[in-house]
Amino acid sequence: MTRKLPSTASVAIAQDGAKLHAPAAARNALALSDLLVNHAPKAGRALEIASGTGQHIVEFATALPEVHWQPTDIEAERLASIDAHVAEAGLANVAPAAHLNASEAGWHGTYAPLDLIVLVNLLHLISEAEVRTVITEAALALGPQGVLVLYGPFKREGRLTSDGDVRFDDQLRTADPAIGYKDTLDMYRWLGDAGMTAVQTIEMPANNLAFVARKI
Repeated sequence: MTRKLPSTASVAIAQDGAKLHAPAAARNALALSDLLVNHAPKAGRALEIASGTGQHIVEFATALPEVHWQPTDIEAERLASIDAHVAEAGLANVAPAAHLNASEAGWHGTYAPLDLIVLVNLLHLISEAEVRTVITEAALALGPQGVLVLYGPFKREGRLTSDGDVRFDDQLRTADPAIGYKDTLDMYRWLGDAGMTAVQTIEMPANNLAFVARKI
């Protein structure tokens, strides 16, 4: 899942100690926390895929204190940042960050059964085949009635609906023709193929979408 991306795809600024700060994560953290409070289980075991700097996991664990969270990422620098943010926040319901490449098959057995899986701003940065692996493995890792939340920018039924999305999708595909925005119609099909149902699409700030799906 490691590939060259445009500089606009993932911006993180070094702070004190091991902490990194992503402006995009700061902007959408509250909206995402509200989304989870309204649509996620209030207790149980949760996995965040591609936790990045760790800013989100702090907000999520604070908003849902009865959920035990497992943050993950593929980069050592970001794993260290996650642990630093969690330590600073003094949260007892977050496990140490773990390495996970969710686009590789087989990881579900390490984490199942889960009540909640959350993934923010990754699917446009990986290929269609990798997205399908992520969804399939996530469905396998969820227990009965488990919830999968996928957030990011998407095409709506084949269309990019803002000038900013057109530019960003073009930058992504120029860097790697295999990546770019995924389409809502494909997402419904892939989620259904993986055994997920009751799929909701929720409009989010900055022209993003959230897919909330429950395991059959």
